[in-house]
Amino acid sequence: MNRQRLLERFLRYVQIDTTARDEAETYPSSPGQFRLGRLLADELTALGLADTQQTPDGIVLATVPGTTKRPTPTIALCAHLDTSPETTGADVKPQVIESYPGGDIPLPGDPAKVIRVADNPELETLVGRTLITTDGTTLLGADDKAGVAVIIEAVGYLVEHPEIEHGPVRVCFTCDEEIGRGVDKLDLAELDAAVCYTLDGQGSGTIDVETFSADLAVVTIRGVNIHPSIARGRMTNAVRAAAHLIDQLPLDRLSPENTAGREGFLHPYQISGGVGEVTLRVLLRDFDTAELARHLDILREAAATTEERFPDARIDITIKPQYRNPADGFAHEPRAVGFAQEALRRLGRAARLTIVRGGTDGSRLTELGLPSPNLSSGQHTPHSVLEWACLDEMVESAEWVVKLAEVWGEAG
Repeated sequence: MNRQRLLERFLRYVQIDTTARDEAETYPSSPGQFRLGRLLADELTALGLADTQQTPDGIVLATVPGTTKRPTPTIALCAHLDTSPETTGADVKPQVIESYPGGDIPLPGDPAKVIRVADNPELETLVGRTLITTDGTTLLGADDKAGVAVIIEAVGYLVEHPEIEHGPVRVCFTCDEEIGRGVDKLDLAELDAAVCYTLDGQGSGTIDVETFSADLAVVTIRGVNIHPSIARGRMTNAVRAAAHLIDQLPLDRLSPENTAGREGFLHPYQISGGVGEVTLRVLLRDFDTAELARHLDILREAAATTEERFPDARIDITIKPQYRNPADGFAHEPRAVGFAQEALRRLGRAARLTIVRGGTDGSRLTELGLPSPNLSSGQHTPHSVLEWACLDEMVESAEWVVKLAEVWGEAG
């Protein structure tokens, strides 16, 4: 694997702003995703993938032709082009730390921002490795441009080594995964794969076999606006009503700040508006899909209590399903996870089966009938100015992808 080429690809990709825009009604929600997609389509074409295309919706598709003469299942590799709207992805200035010496990592763009070993204990195992961080003012975009770079490098390696026997490998880069729309415009019949692997996981050697099930609650609070000079007995301040509603939601439990493992939560994460109307967005998350209805009941109870406190306020809650835990889908095609474990075993490593307190395109793809485990891609601390990635782990992921294609090439 060409680690320098992989690094250069990654650094090139993260400097293109592909921040998803939740308020946009287009797909993709931001023009930078089209721009990055065009760049990747050009790179895949240059690698010799003749059927490369960027669809009108911005999704990039291509095929690495099989090299084995036996009929084998087609596998797909998937990563997403967008980055989280929670932290800006504009004007990213990555710093590369060769031979990481250990210890905390101060970020040059903001002295107050430090990647601390206490918060990232995995750093203790990466001394001597190559790390890439932000400058402390933006996210890095390793979620999921690390996965994008890993796939492109693995594809390049397969093209350069036709002696490796494998079946057809489909490449797929989606848009707007971070806002739950990643596969909305993806035609599974056109993708035409038996299984898919998303390269969107943290660290190295992990297979995410469960994710949250997820819904988005959009809460609209309508008040009564009037000039404050004559507001007595007439104004209903939607901002105060929203603050009251949020205060009714659990904090010591069922909040991301105070849950871990398999515990779900309600997460008010965005608020906008004024005295007359406020819009509040709340994430509902749980590994048990049935629990989402119970989380919604808590939110509705908070809304009812708020309407009692502010009798002239009107509160509406709209639910938008986002994705579901893919665990059941993997049971129908056990090779999806099993072959990923076998590929890593052949590289002399052991895979760790993990759960992810979030979701991936694979969650939705599996729900639609395409089993799609999520593999690690060297990213760490996503959605944050403290985000970082490890080049050596990205190389390991690319090696894993190549071996995975080889294992599937042996399947009948």
